[in-house]
Amino acid sequence: MRNSKLKKDGLNIVPFIDIMLVLLCIVLSISTFIAQGNISVDLPKSKSAQKSKDEIKFLVVVDENNTIYLNDEIINEEVLLSKLDEIDSNTTVVLKSDKNAKFESFVKIIDALKIKKHDNVSIATEIRE
Repeated sequence: MRNSKLKKDGLNIVPFIDIMLVLLCIVLSISTFIAQGNISVDLPKSKSAQKSKDEIKFLVVVDENNTIYLNDEIINEEVLLSKLDEIDSNTTVVLKSDKNAKFESFVKIIDALKIKKHDNVSIATEIRE
């Protein structure tokens, strides 16, 4: 009578792969929260939206209460104008405006950018499907 037990010489890596896939899912879900920034903004939707390829160096955000943020810090229009003087006109300025914010806030920022001769502006939207 033969012994029906099989000899196991190898390392079982299936549990290791399962753990790595779970960790990958966790990292990917957390990275989407980090990429959105700290300020909660409900962006308008657009069919022609494109994913940004450049690193954001100058981010202007208008929230639902028409508060203006520059790189996650609350500022007013005068401070925005002085900060625009400090950066190069070729620097990409990304503008995120909440869809419930007043259009006047958006126009003020665009006007400040035009006064300072900044033509490299990107308006952030969500992709409409």
